[in-house]
Amino acid sequence: FFHFYAGICSALKLTVPSHTIHGIEGQPLHLSVDYDFNATASEIQIIWLFERSQSNPKYLLGSVNQRVVPDLEYQHKFTLIPPNASLRINPLHLSDEGNYIVKVNVRGNGTVAASQKIQVAVDGKFLKDGVVEYVGNITLKCTVDRGTRVAYQWMKNGKRLHAGPNYTFS
Repeated sequence: FFHFYAGICSALKLTVPSHTIHGIEGQPLHLSVDYDFNATASEIQIIWLFERSQSNPKYLLGSVNQRVVPDLEYQHKFTLIPPNASLRINPLHLSDEGNYIVKVNVRGNGTVAASQKIQVAVDGKFLKDGVVEYVGNITLKCTVDRGTRVAYQWMKNGKRLHAGPNYTFS
């Protein structure tokens, strides 16, 4: 029996594209999850939890087969369309930063389970488009009024700008 069970345990594979995903505040974020198993399933359960540091995981939503059971507090923010295990967060807020845990249980000839953790980091979005006529030197300013990991990156035509004879940064 032990060998049979051990074989079943390795039958469920749960994959995520990355264990850290960056999202943009105010935009939707899709946490992509794939799972496969080499057995016949009579029941598939998907559970999503959220945890911040120093706090207990919170239940977000789950499903058994095709039926989704959301936490009523979050039902308009998180979307799950089973049998797909991927989670959609819309819109993404700074308070959504933390770890998202997905667990998949498959019942067939025995029950197997697998889980993965995805860390979500929320980045602010600051875009200002405008037309500037050439008048000599020009100074562009960008300020950030909140955030825990502030990083500046200037871009021109989608390409990163580096300091040089034409550009100085301070």
